[in-house]
Amino acid sequence: MSSVIVIKRNTLEIWRDVIFALFAREIRTGFNDKLGLSWAVVNPVAFIFVLSYLRSLIAGSDTHSLETFTFMAIGILFIQSFLQTLTKSALSIKRNKALFAFRQVQPISAVIASSIFEFLVKVISLLGIVVIMFFFGIEVYINDALLFIACFTFLLILASSLGLLFGVAELFISEISKVRELFSRPLFFISGTFFSLQDIPTEYWMYLTWNPILHAIELARYSVSTQYGDYGVSFGFFSGAMLIVLFSSISVYFVFWKQAISR
Repeated sequence: MSSVIVIKRNTLEIWRDVIFALFAREIRTGFNDKLGLSWAVVNPVAFIFVLSYLRSLIAGSDTHSLETFTFMAIGILFIQSFLQTLTKSALSIKRNKALFAFRQVQPISAVIASSIFEFLVKVISLLGIVVIMFFFGIEVYINDALLFIACFTFLLILASSLGLLFGVAELFISEISKVRELFSRPLFFISGTFFSLQDIPTEYWMYLTWNPILHAIELARYSVSTQYGDYGVSFGFFSGAMLIVLFSSISVYFVFWKQAISR
């Protein structure tokens, strides 16, 4: 008689394999059109060129010591990365709900897989923008690369955490998705995408600096050129806001996820 070998895996190994399988699924569904990954680069670059031209008509070729293209590239890349990661993370739970019938597959695994996929896509988009800037003769230089990486990474963690929070809430009340969309729309205009905090009179800063995305974008610009300055923004505030949202969303998830997927 042939013996059957049973391979025992610990919880961490099972979780890793589940996330990898969901990540592979994200790749298949994310690149199932003809444009594929190229659209992830072409879309923000075209947007950046148009808005950089419009901004240059107002402020000239430089914006607070940064080239206008670089200024706009950072703002648009960061805000698009945040909004797309938030949306994809929130939708990943409902999209993979049928798989939660398997005991090994949990909603947080879908959010992590979706977030990793979005992170890699945005990194490739960033590298594509850098290559295009090089060929157009635009100076590519980062004064503080560690700060830039931290801002970009923490911003996507913030987006994923909010996505987890909204994703769980939407399983209870589907109309929460409309609240998420309503919440997301003004962020494009109040997060420093098109303007610098230095363009705003200081007495109005209090109405904008509550927004951690604004801090991330302004600090990323500061990391490229210290001459740009970090007026009114704080990495401590930004990282603190990210940690609060992260731990809050994880806490809510572990309390409610079983009730959420059973609905």
